[in-house]
Amino acid sequence: MYACIDLGSNSFHLLIGEWENGHIPIIERCSEKVQLGEGVSSSGEISSASFERGLATLQHFKSLMDEYPIQQYWALGTNTFRVTKNASDFVNAAAGIGIDISIISGVQEAVLIYAGVITALPITNTHRLIIDIGGGSTEVIIGKSHERLITESLAIGSVAWRDQFFDESNLSITALESQMGLGVAAALKEFQSVAVGVRKVGWNEAYASSGTVKMLITICHEQGFGESQISYRALQEVKSTLATAIVMNSELPGLKERRRDLLLSGWCILSALMEAYEINLIKFSATALREGMLDFMVKNEKTYPAMEQSGLPSVSLAAKG
Repeated sequence: MYACIDLGSNSFHLLIGEWENGHIPIIERCSEKVQLGEGVSSSGEISSASFERGLATLQHFKSLMDEYPIQQYWALGTNTFRVTKNASDFVNAAAGIGIDISIISGVQEAVLIYAGVITALPITNTHRLIIDIGGGSTEVIIGKSHERLITESLAIGSVAWRDQFFDESNLSITALESQMGLGVAAALKEFQSVAVGVRKVGWNEAYASSGTVKMLITICHEQGFGESQISYRALQEVKSTLATAIVMNSELPGLKERRRDLLLSGWCILSALMEAYEINLIKFSATALREGMLDFMVKNEKTYPAMEQSGLPSVSLAAKG
């Protein structure tokens, strides 16, 4: 059995799978909202509260892993670990729990996201645009089959955009919609930095992963739009509905309370992304970084060259006790 731990800026995730005749059935999934990236854009550090939430979650993950005969595990830190001054303190504290964390670059993260998304898709030469909106960064990849043609990681995420544009309370609906406009404009500037390359390579299908996209697709579906996909038109038509739900603190079908604070920042980022790359329709991918980690780790042991030749950090042997 193999375990993958994805340490995101918003949530920590654990995935446990087992290799069986060329397939990797998932045995255990667990996700916890940690928000390790909370306040990082202004302080440059993991806050003490986020630090403790993260360690408590890793302790829980370690207990779950100890219930299975795990051979190897891979724990990867993403954007918050890349940009904070005290990331090494968290890595050292995690090692004390028994979890060894490797910090990966944005491009390495994008490589694994692409690998994870295509595990659920037929292998063809169709150009696919793959997008993952995280808490601290957004990855943009275009590829065909197992080949990546563009691999980008941009410093824009739902937690960072929430802290920057939606940290005020008691705003009117009009004022909040104005803030949403500012959030879109700032995000658009980031995405346009690689827009020329995206257009030059071109793509036929667009897929997006992550909880942010899943949340917005679910809400749009509840508002009468398509299922398992989202159109740019639908996203714009629900703008006022989202702002009203936040100002009135009212229920919104399809919105989980644990993600309410990221609703507007996520909307800004996805809206800007679709505008920048002229995307009319995005399909949802339920697989992403974790599945890519698991696929890469298992296949590396079975058929791939040595891990150190891949440019990715090594996996760790599981230790009991």
